[in-house]
Amino acid sequence: MGSRGRILIVDDEANARAALAEILREEGYTTETAADGFKALGKLEEFAPDVVLTDLKMPGLDGIGLMEKAQESRTTATFVVMTAFGTISNAVEAVKKGAYNYLTKPLDFQVLEVVVERAVEQARLLQENSRLRQKLRERNAFGHVIASHPSMVKLLRLVEQVAPSRASVLIVGETGTGKELIAEMIHRGSPRAKAPLVRLNCAALSESLLESELFGHEKGAFTGAVGRREGRFEQASGGTLFLDEVSEIPLATQVKLLRFLQERTIERVGGNETLKVDVRIIAATNKDLRQRITEGHFREDLYYRLNVVTLEIPPLRARTSDIPELAAFFLGRYAEENGKRIEGFTDDALAALAAYAWPGNVRELENAVERAVVLCEGPRVERRHLPGSLDVGAGEGVIPPIPGSTIYDLEKYAILRTLEACKGSTSKAATILGISPRKIQYKLHEYTSTVPGARREGGEEGA
Repeated sequence: MGSRGRILIVDDEANARAALAEILREEGYTTETAADGFKALGKLEEFAPDVVLTDLKMPGLDGIGLMEKAQESRTTATFVVMTAFGTISNAVEAVKKGAYNYLTKPLDFQVLEVVVERAVEQARLLQENSRLRQKLRERNAFGHVIASHPSMVKLLRLVEQVAPSRASVLIVGETGTGKELIAEMIHRGSPRAKAPLVRLNCAALSESLLESELFGHEKGAFTGAVGRREGRFEQASGGTLFLDEVSEIPLATQVKLLRFLQERTIERVGGNETLKVDVRIIAATNKDLRQRITEGHFREDLYYRLNVVTLEIPPLRARTSDIPELAAFFLGRYAEENGKRIEGFTDDALAALAAYAWPGNVRELENAVERAVVLCEGPRVERRHLPGSLDVGAGEGVIPPIPGSTIYDLEKYAILRTLEACKGSTSKAATILGISPRKIQYKLHEYTSTVPGARREGGEEGA
């Protein structure tokens, strides 16, 4: 059996190091040890641990110093810190600086096993996401993909596999989920990347205009056709044609699209010449095409030709753990465009963002953040800067789907919704939830620690 993960144990007490290494080896982990922070730094690159389990108090370079040095070297390891019960405040400080979790000494070995297992899962998720992003960048793929939720990481993995092929792709998702962005990623990650990516919204044109736009027309083909015109197929020759809202293509035009997918040939409107074109089709829809087939509005044979590979983009409400990072990305973009220096969001604002259902998905989130940036006059976006619509129906449809959600998602939902109801007061929220204010503060940091530019305010907000 393969290793469950690679753990680097850092402790200046030799007996503690040896005991931890033995326990974790028995649980199936590969372990390495170091007596202090400096020795650990030397082993980060050669051992490449998934998790660094480090004591906080050590001579020379302590646990926090080790973590900061490791972060500078862009390690992908996840840090778990160990500390004596009386110095938990030091562990909280370490968590604020990027540690995944902390353990108190003497260690509870059952808790140790759970924390290490989750830390390994977190490390591997981040490593996989980083690897996929790097591969797509190497293929000139679109670089601004915000995705850490498992459903999106899985989608990126499929994009990576699909992009180099010639297969037609059907992208399914609600309005605003980023179907065009995924289409662009596929094109940029394919051998066709240097050729055009031509886009067409099939719902924006009448039947006659759509046919002409797709296939082109000859002079005199219809009133106003004063000359020959190339259609989108010819414009995309050697590249990719992205057909958005493909469910709205009229049946007569569907026949011609099917012919292209079968024979790779087209004819211009009003012409007799058969043209062979080399184009890859990526189609997208927010409708249920099977339902459209049942209603007689979409050809079944065309459906099977289009969805050689289907990519389904989850709605934003099903991946709420991505909201803080998406919001921070848009915040940085629009703050720069508006010439403002904004550090991040208040806890109350983040809670409101996480609690809303986002029927318009990522596009609606982007618009909400742009509005907030325009209205923000201080260093951080506050709840009052966000649209009032976030209060309307904030409790409808936002509960993470079950099954389909992790315990992390459910816990985050409960904490952020309670914080929002308590107007950001961690003490009131802690009383309602039956946990300590310190745990809420730790969890809030966990939710925002991966967001560039985000930081927590010191102290308790008004109770």
